[in-house]
Order: sequence, then structure tokens, then C-alpha cells
Amino acid sequence: MTALATTLPAFFTDRLVLQRQVSPNTLCAYRDTLRLLLVFASDRKGNAPSKLDIDDLDASLVGAFLNDLEQQRKNSVRTRNARLAAIRSLFRYAALRHPEHAAAIERVLAIPPKRFERRLVTFLTEAEINALLAAPDRSNWTGRRDTALFSLAVQTGLRASELTGLCCADVHLGTGAHVSCNGKGRKQRITPLTSGTVAVLRSWLAERAGQPEAPLFTTQTGRGLSRDALEHRLAKYVGKATDVCPSLAQKSVTMHVLRHSAAMRLLRAGIDTSVIALWLGHEQIETTQIYLHADLEIKERALDKTAPIETKPGRFRPTDKLLAFLEAL
Repeated sequence: MTALATTLPAFFTDRLVLQRQVSPNTLCAYRDTLRLLLVFASDRKGNAPSKLDIDDLDASLVGAFLNDLEQQRKNSVRTRNARLAAIRSLFRYAALRHPEHAAAIERVLAIPPKRFERRLVTFLTEAEINALLAAPDRSNWTGRRDTALFSLAVQTGLRASELTGLCCADVHLGTGAHVSCNGKGRKQRITPLTSGTVAVLRSWLAERAGQPEAPLFTTQTGRGLSRDALEHRLAKYVGKATDVCPSLAQKSVTMHVLRHSAAMRLLRAGIDTSVIALWLGHEQIETTQIYLHADLEIKERALDKTAPIETKPGRFRPTDKLLAFLEAL
């Protein structure tokens, strides 16, 4: 067997599962990346994937694979960089087990992530949130479930995976009402609930009448909701809410946009970004800074507090021609 054929299984069982104890989502992402890479390399080299060696996956082939992701599969730069991170993780592990391939491994590890344009986050205004939450038909079971689901999402900012992973016992509606969840990176998080959300959830739990360990939000057949189901339901209600609030038509609303909306609500209420980072379960507070850039009102309030600089009028001096040329570039 080749060095790659023995290293790849050990990478998943030893490094990812035993040592790092990664989440199932991370495991699937790494699996998909390396499966795509092996199929691509097999086509290029004319060998079966099990016959490929580490030297076959050299820097030029990995670079061609990354270009293929963008050009042929139409992946975004973020996805391209995520695939590269998985490949580099495998090669760092291989460097410890097979120093004889150090030169090829080092060249792959030297491939840098690609820079990309960071766009401002999309979030909903209060009018848009109200229109969205009013869209479900509360006269039927599905509408009442979706009202509770999206009310909880907008108020807490839970991720889609965290929402679908909630069970009935995770909701505490007594004194100090809150919802607890296992978030990204297997971090346990507790998020307070407002009185309005408490009222909606109390009504839903009474109707749900599920066991403590049962999923909080289910299909009509009793199975837990999937992420695709959440996005499908959200798209339906956004289309309906657009008739009431036309500004929704200009936005691409996803479950993550509801998370952004929860963060912007807190920011506009004057909550410090360090508290918002804890609320959302961000690993680093720098991640939360994106909301400061997105909120024009905060920048306008800062501008209003800025006094104009008192300067004495002086004679105008034309800019040097050479400097003017450089400044115009």
C-alpha cells in the first residue's frame, strides 16, 4: 500500500476523531474535500485513488484542483479556502508520519489562502422582522410551530444546526428563562429569552407535549427538522411577507440572516460587542466586529458627536504637479 493509502484513514480515525474530536459536520466537510481531490488526482494521473501516493498530490496538482473548484464547479473563494484548509490539515498530519515526503508536503503547505472581498452582512429591520413573524398561519399546527421557531431564531441568534438540535428539555421558561444548546465547537451556551418569546414557546410546548429528550421542532410525522426544511419554510414566509414589507424583496434572506438580525438588534440597543460575542457563541470577539461595519446608524451617531476642526483660513497653494499625479492614481 502507498503512504497516502495508509495515512488517509489514520488521519480521520486518529487525528480528527480521537485527538481533535471534531464535530460530524467538520468530519463530513473534510471527507467531501478529500474525496473530490482523490477523484481529480485519479483523472489527472490515470491511477486508481488507492494507488496514488503523497508525491502524486504535489503543489501543482493541488493548485489545479483549487482552480477547478472555482472555474468548473463554480465554488466561491470561501469554499475554495475551506477545501484548502482540509487538505493542509491532512498534509500536516502526513509530515509527522512520512518525513521522506517532506519536500512535496512543504510545497503544498506553502499554498496560501486566496483573498476575497468581504461584503457587509445582511440583516432585517424591525419592520421586516415583524412582517416575517406575522407571515405563518397560526390557525394550523405548522404555522404555530414556525412562529415559535422563527421567533426563537430572531431573538436568540441561534444557528440553524443549533435550532434543529434543540430538545424540549433545553427550553427553561421559569425564573431566568433561557434556552441552552450545544453550539459550534461543542461549546455549551445559554441564551436568555424575552417575555414575548417565552409566551410563544410556552404555548408551543403545551401543544407539542413532547418528552424532555424529544426534538423541540418536528415535522408532522414526528421527525426532527432538517436545515433544508428550515430554509424552505423561511423562503415561503419571506415571499409572503414581501407583500406587506416590499423591502424584503431586495434582500436574500437565509437562516444566517436571522442570526445577523439578532446581533444587530443587540448592537443598536447599546450592548457591548464582547457581550454580543458571548451571546452568539463567537470564538473570537473580532468576528463580532463585522456588525459595527454594517450599521450605518452607529457611524452617523459617531459623526454627529464629532465637532468640526477649527482651522484658520489660509492662502490656497496648488499641489505640486508630480504629487498631484501620484494622488490622482
